[in-house]
Amino acid sequence: MPTPKVQRIIELKDVNVIHKTRTGKLFRPDTVHANKDVNFWVDRREVVGIVGESGCGKSTLARVMVGLQKPTSGAVFFHEKPLKHSSRDRKEIGRSISMVFQDPATALNPRMTVKDQLLDPLRVHHIGDEKSRLKRVQVLLDLVGLPQSALDVLPRQISGGQRQRVAIARALALEPDLIIADEPTSALDVSVRAQVLNLLTDLRSELGLGLVFISHDINTVRYIADRMCVMLKGEIIEQQPTDDLFASPQQEYTRTLLAATPSLL
Repeated sequence: MPTPKVQRIIELKDVNVIHKTRTGKLFRPDTVHANKDVNFWVDRREVVGIVGESGCGKSTLARVMVGLQKPTSGAVFFHEKPLKHSSRDRKEIGRSISMVFQDPATALNPRMTVKDQLLDPLRVHHIGDEKSRLKRVQVLLDLVGLPQSALDVLPRQISGGQRQRVAIARALALEPDLIIADEPTSALDVSVRAQVLNLLTDLRSELGLGLVFISHDINTVRYIADRMCVMLKGEIIEQQPTDDLFASPQQEYTRTLLAATPSLL
């Protein structure tokens, strides 16, 4: 039997992002090269880890993937079609790709109950009626392991780990093809980090999601990723299957990251 074609969700080709800074002269401002000649892709059901030190361009790369940052040069392909950054493209990519941010306390609206946080994306995209939306929200809570009683609480009334579960549930609301998790465990206690990582792993298997997991901790990414990309100063300097990268890192910086992280979580 022929091998089924892999569904590519997002692909970046020779992407550069250059920011102008407030320093420098009036007509020759200084620049920051946030991403340099980045080639990157994610297939459906694949988990890709991106690791590197703070300021290396990981979050900028995430914004490019969700259409929030237009590249200075290069091309972005969404479901193998060029992304044009039109309002129509942004709405389409918003339904297919969701983000989970580092700090759930700031990612969630402090004045909205959990129920309204989860209903909001369904209302914005005009999915279903109020009855079917509420049913979807109840299913989402079950998926992320929260009790139905959590629907009526505010974010400040639950723990950090529970808030991150709410953020993950909201990311799942539109049944996306891909979730981009930008440092989703760094603001959590060690025991809660393990719970969130296990949750993301289970959801990937259960729902067939693609996942991009961004972190500065290479051993945390090892726990969840099929393939790993190492970033340094805006460039992806190494990209290998996870087991191969740990067995035989090709770059000195990668070896430094491996030596500098003694624990799994």
